[in-house]
Amino acid sequence: FLTTQKALDVENPTPDDIHSVGTIGVIMRMLKLPDERIKILVQGISKGKVQEYIQTEPYYAARIAKITEAKPSPSLEAEAVMRTVKEQLERIVGLGKVLMPDVMVVIENLEDPGRLADMVISNLGAKVEIAQSVLEIEDSVLRLKRVSDILSKEVDVLSMQQKIQAQAKGEMDKTQREYFLREQLKAIQK
Repeated sequence: FLTTQKALDVENPTPDDIHSVGTIGVIMRMLKLPDERIKILVQGISKGKVQEYIQTEPYYAARIAKITEAKPSPSLEAEAVMRTVKEQLERIVGLGKVLMPDVMVVIENLEDPGRLADMVISNLGAKVEIAQSVLEIEDSVLRLKRVSDILSKEVDVLSMQQKIQAQAKGEMDKTQREYFLREQLKAIQK
């Protein structure tokens, strides 16, 4: 079971310092690095929630309940939000955000709002607290709407960033042009 700490600066978190909703997963691969760290590849299976901690020393052990989402009935609202999220994601990629091409293919083919929300937020590079807040929304359409709001803000930020970069480049080009013209004038005067 994987979940996040509420505050990253707490060195030895207590159960109250750990979010109760997380991901039930299977360890696919484990690699011991030369500097004594361990790198683990985990495949998520489903969402889960801590029911109770049954042990805290020397490590935590907890009783976990699998969270099974009800399949949403097809609706115009769900379809509209799914299309919106996919379009927003394409716009973000167009504005320079790097997402793996194979992830984009998987996202394009997803037809379940909950799976789409989870896939997008997990590949967006969002802050931990934002991703955690999305993970905790049980209703799949509401979760996807929250992801859409996050994507909308990301589009605004990336658009502004692109505008600032264009302005800076324009100023730099203007300065370089003026310098070049001054140098040409000096050459003509000589």
